[in-house]
This record gives sequence, structure tokens and C-alpha cells, in this order.
Amino acid sequence: MKPEYQVGIVGAGFAGLVAALGLKKAGKESFVIFERASEIGGTWRDNIYPGCACDIAVHLYSFAKVPNAKWSNLYAGQPEILDYLKNVSVSCELQSHIRLNADIVEARFFEEESCWVVVDRMGRETTVSVLLLGLGPLNRPFIPTFKDLDKFKGAHFHTSQWDKNFAPTGKRVAVIGTGASAIQVVPHLAPSVKQLTVMQRTPPWIMDRFDKKISETTKKVYQQFPAAQRFKREFFYWINEFFGLGFIGNKTLNRVMAWTAIRKLRKEVKDAATRKKLTPRYTIGCKRILKSDDYYPTFNRDNVSLVAEGIDRFTERGILTMDGTEHLLDAVIFATGFVAADLNLYIKVRGLQGRDLVSEWKMTGAQAYLGTTISGYPHLGILLGPNTGLGHNSILHMIESQVNYILQYIDYIAKSGPHEYVDLKPSVQEAYNERIQAQLKNTVWASGCRSWYMNSNGKNTTLYPGLTVTFRKETKKFDPLCYQKVRQPALVS
Repeated sequence: MKPEYQVGIVGAGFAGLVAALGLKKAGKESFVIFERASEIGGTWRDNIYPGCACDIAVHLYSFAKVPNAKWSNLYAGQPEILDYLKNVSVSCELQSHIRLNADIVEARFFEEESCWVVVDRMGRETTVSVLLLGLGPLNRPFIPTFKDLDKFKGAHFHTSQWDKNFAPTGKRVAVIGTGASAIQVVPHLAPSVKQLTVMQRTPPWIMDRFDKKISETTKKVYQQFPAAQRFKREFFYWINEFFGLGFIGNKTLNRVMAWTAIRKLRKEVKDAATRKKLTPRYTIGCKRILKSDDYYPTFNRDNVSLVAEGIDRFTERGILTMDGTEHLLDAVIFATGFVAADLNLYIKVRGLQGRDLVSEWKMTGAQAYLGTTISGYPHLGILLGPNTGLGHNSILHMIESQVNYILQYIDYIAKSGPHEYVDLKPSVQEAYNERIQAQLKNTVWASGCRSWYMNSNGKNTTLYPGLTVTFRKETKKFDPLCYQKVRQPALVS
């Protein structure tokens, strides 16, 4: 069984395209990208709710080697980011490698041939030497179980499944949740709805975003002097890295961040009772810190109310809260996030001797070496794998570090003999994850709050307990001593 491609990539969002760009740059043209949807874009294709935008400065939230000098705002919106991804796929000649409507449901490693066979929902099989999973952590919406939700007569949907036909004007709308999606959609809904009720379980820490339009003069400077935009990128990168210290042990910086956030709250929300409800009671950074310039001021509007009493159940006409109040509603929007801990491998991945990755991770919690390779699953790379998430900087920096490491892994695999595969040593994976979990105990994420960073067993399998510059150093050079080459005994002459 000869592989049809050297590399197969599942997913054509940011992660998959970073991998494709890396392969192109390295002169590796034998690759295919499987995308289950009818167009590329990943989370930026799926999330179309009003106000959807990145919360990292756009100079950083873009490919390092493919800058865009024409961004309209410092924090770009969803349509602009999706257009950027599409334009990159064209300008960097990736389209011929992309297979749309290819919903991969299973991937199995065949030891004798040292290759992966991937199967899509139509039953079509493709063989590749190396398999990269760029599934993304935000692909499965989370909606809590609410009593009597089925009785509610109004419209209801998750922000990532936005109803394009929904017209909020003049309606009584509730937004459940106060996370990253909520603080973007709430300010955009408020001016048009009759009444907006924000239902909060835990108030988030919110910092200024300082968004602004990028002038035409600045765009021209970036076009004529690309180094100016690279400088801007580096500026934001190192500012973010500095504040990252407040997450991993610098308590003084953490207190400064909290003071700044509370000062913003007091300045922007007029009503004292509302301010009290919006004041977080946990260490800043334990949950994701959010950025917004217009969320807090929205609560100064007469048609916006904040409810923190908790939801008892739904009724035909709305929601009954724990204090016995029935909130009459025409529509409910779930801004309740995603199932992110332990990742969402929506495909069946089988390694050596038919081992099932999903089943193993359910027992142990998601784990990998450098969040990228997994013992027992040769020639497999996970983009944005376990403990590669961030609370302070651009996730694209992490993906690019992973891809640099994976390219070296691919080169090492290519040097293997026939009927020989390369597998991560179990001891290497175990030692790495023990170190990661030990480091996490000294971070702000272990300070006791309830967050989506933790899995059902209270283990943080999501975040990297350090700075991105540290991760880049760890992934800079591939170490063959961490791996073992295995030749099939029956094939040894």
C-alpha cells in the first residue's frame, strides 16, 4: 500500500492552513487538506453572529509570512478574517490541495505499510504517510441542560449556529452566558431589540481592547514598508508576553491587571447594583480574560438588564429564574461556549494494534508530547493539541511553532527504511506531561475557579503553563532520541 500523499491535513481553518503554508515553504507539495464543509475557514466560517471579531491585535492574528496591509481595524471582524483566509488560499496556491465536503470520520494507522488510511463519510479512502489533525478546539457548541427548554415557544440557538433569518428588532431577547461571544454580541443587539436580558452565572474579567480603525495612510505605509507592520507585530507580541507573566507566577503584575480591570468597570458602569453583579470574585486570569470597549457601557441603556439569580427552568413564554421571576422573551441566544477540554476529536483515530485515541483520552485526559505527537500513534501530529492553548497571546504563534517541529518530524520519517515507522517513546510523553501538570499548579489557572480549561476530572488539558517564546524554544529542534524506529518483525530478512 503506497501512500497517495506524503501528508494529509484534516481541517482547513487557521491550523490546517498554517501547516499547508509550512509544507509549501519547505518544498513539500505532496499533501492534501480534507475539509468537511463546502468552504474553508473553520471557526471564522461558522461563527457569524453580530459583532464576531478576534480579541488579539490583527497584526498578530495573521500568518507570520503572509501579512495583510489592508486590515480595516486593529481587531478585525469575522467577515474580514474569513476573506483573509480565502485570499491566502488563493495567493499561496493552496486551493488545488484542498478537498472540500470531505468529512473524515476515521483514520487508521497500518503498521505493515507505515501509513495512515483516512476514510470520509462517503466511504472514500485516502492513504498518507503522515497525518495532521487541525480540527480546532472550538468545533462543538456547548448548551447546558435546561429544564423544560422544549416548552419554550420562541426562537433559541447557539451563537455559533446563528440563525441568518433571525430579526432581533423590536424583540425581547435573552443572552445566556457572559463569555467571549456574549461580550461581542450583546453590544450589537442592544440598540435594536425592545428588551435585552443578559443572564450571567459568573462575571468575567474584562480589559480594554483599544480597538480603532487603521487609517488609509497607515495602510499605505504598511504596503510600501512591510518592516513597519512587522515592527507593529513584534510590539504587540512582546506586550502580550509581558502580561503573560501575570498568569504564571508574577503576583504583582496579576494585581495590577486586576486593579486596571476594576477601574474600567467602575468608570464605565453607572449603576452601583449592576457594578456589584459585574464584579468578579476570583483571581484575574483563572478564567479567560476578555477584551471589550463597549460591553460595560451597554448596561447603562434603559432596555438592557443583568440577571444573576440563576435559571430555574424555561416556560412557554420565557425563563423562570431562581428568585421566582418569569422573564418574558421572544428569543434566547446561548452564548455558552464550547466543549473544549480534552479536545473534540470528532473522528475515530486508531493507532498501533487498533488503539482508540478518543477512548484513551477519556481515561487519562488528553495528553501528547509538546502537545503535538502521541506515543502509540506514529506519524501523527495534533495541531493545537493538549496543553497548547493560551490565555495571553496569539494562538497562531503556537501553531507555527508546532508546524516547524512537525516539518522536522516529517523529514526524519522520510529517512526511515521500508516497513519502518517512527513512534514517540512512552516515557518521553509521560515525563513531559508530568512536568506540564506540575507547572500548571503554580499558575493562576489553578487558583480555584470553575472554567472550561478543566476537564470533567478537574485536570487542565487545555493551556500551556508558560510563555509562547518558551514553547518556540522547546519546539525549535526535533530530537530523534525521543523517538524509536520500529521495523515489523515479520518483514525483517
